Amino acid sequence: MPQNVDPQDEGFEEELGAVLRRTGNGFAVDDRRELVAGGLRRGRRRLVRRRLAVTGGALALAAVGIGGVYGGSLLSLVGGSEQVSVAGPQPTTDSAGPAAGEPVMPQIPVEELAAVLKAHTPAGTWEIDNLGGTGQSVRGVYDDGEGKAGVTVGLFRAGDTAESGEGQVTCPSEADVPHDDCTSEPLPNGSRLMVFQGYEYPDRREETKHWRAVLLTKDGFLIDASAYNAAAEKGAEISRENPPFTPAQMKALVTADAWTPFLNQLVTEPDMKKRGDTQLPPAPSGPAIRATLRSLLPESLTVADMDAPYGHAYLVVDDGEGRGLVSVTVQPSAEQLRGVLFGGADVVTLPDGRKVRTIKQPGGQGGAGVVRWTVDTITPKGFRVSVSAYNSKGQYEDATRAEPVLTTDQLKAIALSPAWQKLPLK
Repeated sequence: MPQNVDPQDEGFEEELGAVLRRTGNGFAVDDRRELVAGGLRRGRRRLVRRRLAVTGGALALAAVGIGGVYGGSLLSLVGGSEQVSVAGPQPTTDSAGPAAGEPVMPQIPVEELAAVLKAHTPAGTWEIDNLGGTGQSVRGVYDDGEGKAGVTVGLFRAGDTAESGEGQVTCPSEADVPHDDCTSEPLPNGSRLMVFQGYEYPDRREETKHWRAVLLTKDGFLIDASAYNAAAEKGAEISRENPPFTPAQMKALVTADAWTPFLNQLVTEPDMKKRGDTQLPPAPSGPAIRATLRSLLPESLTVADMDAPYGHAYLVVDDGEGRGLVSVTVQPSAEQLRGVLFGGADVVTLPDGRKVRTIKQPGGQGGAGVVRWTVDTITPKGFRVSVSAYNSKGQYEDATRAEPVLTTDQLKAIALSPAWQKLPLK
């Protein structure tokens, strides 16, 4: 693997499959935002992809680092507890039932889900996929006469409580995921709703718009709806200016009482654990990482924006000469990445055994003139801290200044701070 490739870089995806196979004993990847083993079915695969799409490309690839680190454990959705196995060996299949260790998926007739979808959207024609099948999601193409639009709705279990899925209904930072609008609000019945208006590709390499509404019920269920201004989320020509449903109509769709009878048929978290799934090892919370990062920044910087997904934190800061994005990844158990990331000639070993890489490279996400400086560190016990600074206010934004907002010496001081190892693990 090239030694100048950072795990959060766009180019890293080209090396991803080989790295995971070497470090994870049979890992596989079929999309950089869809890190799942072959045994899980489409419903859970789509939930992973939906969250990582909103969370952003860099975070998705940083999560790959988590997968490589945690070997036989799970890749957690950022901020939530819906989880999928990313580790080998692959499960064996029993001809009489699902693969060993695989949750038994709900057998909800797609026809019934489609009926609820049609009843709670404006009049139009529908082409529904797999209409005679079963599952926990429905997908189709909708046409109101103004252009075809892909639409999906999925029902999922986030966990035993609403807190388990809070990350699913928290708006992403504009610095990490450019979007036109996003609202997140509590509802009177104890549920929480997010309505997101953004793009399938945050770098806008295609103008496919992605509007999404997610309801997290007080009991920890997720109703997740997406609509596009093309007949499919990827690979289809733009067919209309905007997705077919307004934010208010998206809200009405996911909050419809008609979904309730289906929710109790979903696999529960305890049932998943009984079938062999495990939790991710403890790690610092996103907010704790963000607070620590903020405390380690120079006092002269002001904070303009922030976000704190699982295991990471992002701040947009300003020193008076232009805003810049600063991000940090903290992985307490990254021993399996030592040989992959810290084996090159550019690595410096400190007297206490910590290894340090300093990388200067293009931003890699499409913004004009963007560069990223990174200091990546790992302790002898495998505690990894990687800190990056950009010369733009977001990964997909054009450069706002000549150089990143922090020097490599400042990045090194932040990454090597003992404060990271003092954070409580959750």
